[in-house]
Amino acid sequence: MAHADAALAGTVASVLRQDYPEFRHDVLAPTTGRAAVERILTDPGPDHLLWLAAGDLLAPGALIALALEASLAEVDAVAGLRVLFDHAVRGLDGPDRAAEAGGRRSAGGGILWRRDGLADHADLDPDGMLNEGAAWSTTSEDRRSLIGRPALLHRLLSDLPPPASGLSIVSLTGTGTQGGAGVAQRRLAEALTLAGHRIAEVTLSGRPEAAEWRDVFPPAEAAIAATAPDLVLAGNLHGATRSLDVVGRLARRGPVGLVLHDLFPLTGRCAHPRACGRAAIGCDAACPTPDEYPQLAPGRIAGMHDRKRAVLAGAPVGPEVRSPARSPARSPAPWLLANSDWTLARARELAPPGTVVEPIRLAFPTAVFRPGDRAGLRGRLGLPPDDVLILVSSVIVDGPDKGFADLRGALQAVAKPGVGVVAIGRLDDPARLGIANLFAPGLIADEAMLAAWYGACDLHVTASRHETLGQTPIEAGLCGVPTLAYRTAGLTSAVIDGVSGRLVPMRPGALADALAALVGDRATRTRLGAFARIALESRYSPAAAALSLEAVFRRQGLGGGAAHPRFAPAMLGHFPFAADLRTGATGTVPAVSPPLVRRLRRAKQMVFGRRMPLFVRRCLYLAGTLRRRVP
Repeated sequence: MAHADAALAGTVASVLRQDYPEFRHDVLAPTTGRAAVERILTDPGPDHLLWLAAGDLLAPGALIALALEASLAEVDAVAGLRVLFDHAVRGLDGPDRAAEAGGRRSAGGGILWRRDGLADHADLDPDGMLNEGAAWSTTSEDRRSLIGRPALLHRLLSDLPPPASGLSIVSLTGTGTQGGAGVAQRRLAEALTLAGHRIAEVTLSGRPEAAEWRDVFPPAEAAIAATAPDLVLAGNLHGATRSLDVVGRLARRGPVGLVLHDLFPLTGRCAHPRACGRAAIGCDAACPTPDEYPQLAPGRIAGMHDRKRAVLAGAPVGPEVRSPARSPARSPAPWLLANSDWTLARARELAPPGTVVEPIRLAFPTAVFRPGDRAGLRGRLGLPPDDVLILVSSVIVDGPDKGFADLRGALQAVAKPGVGVVAIGRLDDPARLGIANLFAPGLIADEAMLAAWYGACDLHVTASRHETLGQTPIEAGLCGVPTLAYRTAGLTSAVIDGVSGRLVPMRPGALADALAALVGDRATRTRLGAFARIALESRYSPAAAALSLEAVFRRQGLGGGAAHPRFAPAMLGHFPFAADLRTGATGTVPAVSPPLVRRLRRAKQMVFGRRMPLFVRRCLYLAGTLRRRVP
């Protein structure tokens, strides 16, 4: 009896520690009976109900995370992950794996139910206790949500069965995992590893200067064939090739998921069509930007667009290669994996009819990008302690797709004593911003250091118009820093308007006006920053990303349609309340260019702008070829 009392006391204490003001807690004895529970279900007072078994503990911050997701998603049920432990952490799982863990999900499991929604699914045992497993399983998927953070700490009363065998997956990139898309691809692979899958990383080429003329990659393709994976997860290939021919060949061996870090697979050559409508009718020599990266000679654009569409439609590319394991009924076409609602809609619009297009979530190291002591971070980084610091961040700050002119105008409009700007990324000529109080640390290749710079700032702003998602708003939000952005493209998923930041229409002066308002409103910045951390951790943790990919695997019949995975204990290290936190990666962006290279780049931009003429590209290709032939 003393043990039972202690278990209940611990459960109640975990609820009280949630620091959630608008709640009440009722303690029900096992013999309470159906009548008492039914009174609770019909009580018009509470909007939501959450059931816990004695001994189970709510994870720190779980209640507000569940409640925020319930409000944003407008669903009947929201569940988080369970941390399974005895004398050590044994893993994490979701509600669909509770029965395998010998758990008490039937009596209570940290699922937040909308009271009116639960009434339709309530299954009470003879003692009046709710069978949550049955209620969850009978709630339609569009009326329930599973967030990618722990909600419950569950003490195991018996041994766990062994985890299901994971898939063999090749993570394929064009030239590696540096830069924004490369980092996103690496993080997805790491999330899948923690979900129990076996990951092998393969790079197509180390010759980006040859990408315009290379379609075959014997060493990489041989390495993939030797691995014989269950799935190839490909992304960011245009640094090595301008075609999808290699994807077509791989898809004839087995399933290929093509992550849309940009729209390159759906166009004749560009990563973002911008206002150009030719991708919908057929890209050709009339392309307005053939000399911009990823460049392609105008005369080849129409043919390349046709070749890409053939791959996406599952047509043969090169020699016919079919794996004996592949079902003849399965189309040898890649799946397109979209990382935002906007990208999903654009992919469905531009892809050939019948193309499989699936939504996924990207993964972010949520224990690295987390709020810190802002004053301490500023002292460590040598930043002014009392200024309002505005953050801009990109691999190339003044890149052609980053809205540099709008960004500069908005920053200059609020420039005054007490307001500073932190510009992270490549900025060859900082004077172009025209900001006196500017701090420009350049490219930062260490995730922990990048998170420190984010956390030292008050507000993040971007003027980009062409993001399939936008990783910097999510990284900033995880650090408790809200984002101001245009209401366009994938930014409408990366920034939750009114929750993790503000979205404004793309009209002259809108960005500057909103920036001025936020600079002068500390209370709003603080509120948005706090909610940003909660909402984005739930939606973009490594666990959330892995769960989204597992859902794709099930829908596409890969891996036997297994339920949600059981994550390795190390997954807990991605959440700040863990004792052992996951460390950040290093080498995420290329090394800073020497001063001479930066001067040459500025000189080139003065002559050619951001474009790279065909004769220059051919010279670079020949130079690279000769360099590799010289002993």
